[in-house]
Amino acid sequence: MTSPSSAPLPSSFDENPDFYNENWMQKIGRRFREEPLVPLGCGLTVWAIVGATRSMRKGDHKMTNLYFRRRLYAQAFTIAVLVAGNMYWQKDRLKRKEYEKLVKEKEALEKRDRWLKELEARDEEEKAFKARLAKRMEKGDQMGSVTEAVKEKVVESKDKASGGK
Repeated sequence: MTSPSSAPLPSSFDENPDFYNENWMQKIGRRFREEPLVPLGCGLTVWAIVGATRSMRKGDHKMTNLYFRRRLYAQAFTIAVLVAGNMYWQKDRLKRKEYEKLVKEKEALEKRDRWLKELEARDEEEKAFKARLAKRMEKGDQMGSVTEAVKEKVVESKDKASGGK
């Protein structure tokens, strides 16, 4: 086990990169697989708007109106696909949210356990430090009494030496 003083301090802002199981590219890929018609509807809407813009620049009012109708149909298609996809994938999304909630709870418990271990280690380290300090103080007291005894003997010997002359 590493010494507690060399261990990094725990932080409530620690972020675990593996906390989420998918990165943004995987999430986009999953969403495309779940609802492949939504990007198609968005693309058709953009195509209709670009076509309407070009026909407006040319001054062709008939084609402009046609493209605006196509835009309306593409948007309606996209909304219908969104609603249908949401209804179809609703159970899976609820399961995913529950799973993510469980993962978050597990991570919180693990973080709490790490904190407790770190606090216990710091507490043990502090107790050991206080015990060493008490021993040193005890030695100091013993050394002080020895020093005082030596001083008394020196004073006595000086008294004897001065009295003997």
